[in-house]
Amino acid sequence: MLSEMVPCAAMVVVEGCIIALTIMASTAIARGMSPFVVTIGQNVAFVGLSYSSPIVACGMANQMPAFSFILAIILRTTKLNWKRSGSQARFIGTLISLGGAISLALYKGPTIRNHSSLTLPPRLLVFTSTHENWVLGCILFAASSFVLAIWNVMQVKTMKICPQVWKIISFYSLFGTVQSAAVALYFERDPNAWKLDLNFELLIIILTGIFSSLIRTNVQMWCTRLKGPIFVPLFKPCGIAYASTFGSLLFADTFHYGSIMGACICGVGYYTVLWGQIKDEEMNKSDGGKKIITSTSSTDEKVPLLEQDSHV
Repeated sequence: MLSEMVPCAAMVVVEGCIIALTIMASTAIARGMSPFVVTIGQNVAFVGLSYSSPIVACGMANQMPAFSFILAIILRTTKLNWKRSGSQARFIGTLISLGGAISLALYKGPTIRNHSSLTLPPRLLVFTSTHENWVLGCILFAASSFVLAIWNVMQVKTMKICPQVWKIISFYSLFGTVQSAAVALYFERDPNAWKLDLNFELLIIILTGIFSSLIRTNVQMWCTRLKGPIFVPLFKPCGIAYASTFGSLLFADTFHYGSIMGACICGVGYYTVLWGQIKDEEMNKSDGGKKIITSTSSTDEKVPLLEQDSHV
């Protein structure tokens, strides 16, 4: 019983830490930390975070399976079979996810608790808000998820050509450093932004590096080996619950009901795409077994679940 609970508890804690670091990063950016001294994908995400909120980050992060599915259709790496319930679910889940993203971008809704402007009329639509670039933040988060989806599709193709994982990681880190440095030098020309002081911003950088590169990766790999490839993606939408709880308690005067609603819609779409992916994997395995029976020369290439369509 304990062995079954430990992986679940570990993944719940990991998702909670991700949201906690996101909120801390949002605070650090608001205090003046530059978002342009990390990788390009994180650059886009951090700038989007400065324009929106952690709940938007959770909702848009759940767009990756939908974006990966769209890219797979465009690149013809996945065939859409309308007779299969899995393909139907993936298509419907993609539409739900995109609908949730649009809801996040266009409708904020009333704040959970507003003390400063009780006499003012509520600004429910983003277009009536003059102090926040909410739509731009959502677009940047969507762009970050889309870039990660492109990377996941490229990663599968690259692994087939060059199966040496450490070689891929080395070149990925090298070119990522060069590209990120070029972007950072172009956008962040203030030398003071590159100085490291013993402050809250340095703590965020250290915690993010340790958690993202060491703790989260190892916990996810351990859970995958122990419980299978479907286990880790199941906990991704848990971040929505964390962000909603933390936001309600800590940022109730700026936290919007519409954001929670949009993020929940994205979570529903995420699980729908995930269920469709599972059904398609089961059908592919069944079809592969039939081919092996009829022809001994047939091969069934197995790709880990969601590795082709998303990296979560």
